[in-house]
Amino acid sequence: MYYKDLEVWKEARILVKEVYELTSKFPKTEIYGLTSQINRCVVSVPSNIAEGCTRFSDKDTKKFLDIALGSIAELDTQLILAEDLGFTTYNENLEKHIKKVSALLQGLKKYVETSCTM
Repeated sequence: MYYKDLEVWKEARILVKEVYELTSKFPKTEIYGLTSQINRCVVSVPSNIAEGCTRFSDKDTKKFLDIALGSIAELDTQLILAEDLGFTTYNENLEKHIKKVSALLQGLKKYVETSCTM
């Protein structure tokens, strides 16, 4: 499977743009703190999807999809923390997009598990 053809990879790229737009409005004092951490974990999602899909074993693919799932959960938590700290307000559309990417990732992981030849 070619990662650029996957809906989850495409949606994750859109999510990166949305999150970068959001974090660009965070206080400049957070540039090396929460802003950096949020940006790194959102970039990790499509990156790990791509890396996992280029592996030669289903076991490796699942490992990278698990990392992407961890990154999406980390992103969600950090955005909640940013809201708690007053850097942003609740964004329903972003919340829905995070849930969509997470569900697509879980579906892809299930697909890989059921097609596993190990």
